[in-house]
Amino acid sequence: MYPKLFSFGPFTLYSYGLMLALAVLLSGGLLAREAGKRMGIARDVVYDLVFWVVLSGIAGARLFYVFLNLKYFISSPLEIVMLWNGGLAWQGSFFGGLAAFVVYLRKKNIPVWRFLDLAAPYVALGHAIGRVGCLLNGCCYGKPVAWGLVFPSFDVAVHPTQVYMSLTQLVIFVLLRIAASRNFRDGQIFVWYLLLSSIDRFFIEFFRADHLLYAGLSIFQYVCLVVFMFAFYAQIRLNRTRS
Repeated sequence: MYPKLFSFGPFTLYSYGLMLALAVLLSGGLLAREAGKRMGIARDVVYDLVFWVVLSGIAGARLFYVFLNLKYFISSPLEIVMLWNGGLAWQGSFFGGLAAFVVYLRKKNIPVWRFLDLAAPYVALGHAIGRVGCLLNGCCYGKPVAWGLVFPSFDVAVHPTQVYMSLTQLVIFVLLRIAASRNFRDGQIFVWYLLLSSIDRFFIEFFRADHLLYAGLSIFQYVCLVVFMFAFYAQIRLNRTRS
């Protein structure tokens, strides 16, 4: 679509990087405002947290993507650092960012589950914005379909799976924000985020065309199943503690 927005001398503005930056700035700014209002946490603390989470998330996303495409990256090792070409796996980003999230919150003595509830809607919002970058970059494309989008690198129309993911994550953001305005046990909003997002990605994967299948499912769907089972177990525990 439009992987490069414009170039000025040696500088090139990539749409993928721009949308990732916009996702971080908007979601991080909204989270900082909400954290200050609800938990009395200073903005600088949240911005530091966002920095480390984003750094760890990008590292985890790239490492997972490289692992899944190891043969290609062994033959083209310089491509590993070329993030502007796309190639970030959501699952790797989630686990990498979550690890940094928990470590940082514990270091600052901030209630982990309560803050995860606070952050969950904005993670979905950031994901929705980031998928627009995938659309502009032409990655994360779907299977051929007559009424779909035609990317410059393909001669057939394909499912706009980037749009599907962006819209569904936006819906998840709205639902979680509505839920966050009510009183629930710590951890509930985050568990709902895990349940909804894993279901969302699992079914959208059936329309994707850029992933290898193992026994009929992609590796991402298997990861979604693991995340869903963990979230389902956490939901059962929450229900028991509530009763």
